[in-house]
Amino acid sequence: MARILITGTSKGIGYDAALFLARAGHQVIATMRNPGACDLEKVASEAKLPVTVLPLDVDDDASVAAVFEKSAASIDVLINNAGIYSINTVEDESLEQNRRVMETNYFGAVRCTKQVLPSMRKRRSGCIINVTSIAGRIAFYASGAYAASKFALEAFTESLAQEVKSFGIKVALVEPGIIDSPMATTQLPQFDAKTVYPHGRRLHAFFTNPAKPPASPTLVAEMFRYVIESGDPRLRFPVGPDALPFIGWRTALSDEDWVGLGGLERDADYFERVLMDTGVDLRSV
Repeated sequence: MARILITGTSKGIGYDAALFLARAGHQVIATMRNPGACDLEKVASEAKLPVTVLPLDVDDDASVAAVFEKSAASIDVLINNAGIYSINTVEDESLEQNRRVMETNYFGAVRCTKQVLPSMRKRRSGCIINVTSIAGRIAFYASGAYAASKFALEAFTESLAQEVKSFGIKVALVEPGIIDSPMATTQLPQFDAKTVYPHGRRLHAFFTNPAKPPASPTLVAEMFRYVIESGDPRLRFPVGPDALPFIGWRTALSDEDWVGLGGLERDADYFERVLMDTGVDLRSV
C-alpha cells in the first residue's frame, strides 16, 4: 500500500479523502494549516486508521520545506488538494485576492510538487495528483481568479506529465464538478452585492440550486483511489455527476456563442438558455 501525502485536509474533499484512503489500507499524511481547528486526527485515532496529521501552509516556503524535509523520500503519492474559491467579476475582484487565490491554488501545488520530484525520479516511481476543477477547462464568468489558477495548474500538470513520464512517475489531474463540500455549500464565497454585474448571482445559482444532483466528497476520494491503484494512463479524470455534462456543454458551443451566452443582459434570458441547453432549471433559485 502507498504512503500518501494530501494537502488541504481540514474539511471537504481532503478530509474525506484522508479517511477514505486510510480505510483502504494506505498510510496517509494529512496536512492542513491549523490541525487544532479540525477533528480529523481524533476521528482517525478513534478508528485506528493510519493517518498522521501535520501542519502545512502551502503558501509558505518554510512550512513546505519543513514537512517535506522529513517525509519526501518516503512519499509514494502526493495529492495537491489545498485550494480556495472566489466569486467576483474582474472589475470587482481585488488584486490582493487574485494573488491569494493563485498563491494557494497554483504556487502551493508547485511548491509541494518540487519537493517530491527528486526522490520519485531517483526511485523511478511515484504518483502526483493535482486537484483542479471543471473550472480548469471552462472559464465561467465571475470566477476569473479561480479559473485562472486552475487553468494554470492544468497547464503545469500537462507539462510535468511529459517531463517525468520516462522516470516512471504518474501524473494526473482530478477535475471535480460541483461537490457538496463546505467550499460549495456552507462556506460558498459571496460576491460584491453592490456590483453592476449580474454574473455573481448567476454563478451562485448553480451552487444553490436545490435540484442539483448530490455529489459527496467521497466521489472524489474514490477517484483518487482509482488513479492510485488502477494504472489507468489517462491524464484527466473528471468526477461528479455534472462534470462531464458541463464540459460537454462548453465543448458544444463556439467561443463566440459561449461569450454571448454569458453576456446576456437579463437573468431571465440567461436562465432560459441554460435550461434549453442543459436541462438545469435555475429560474426559481
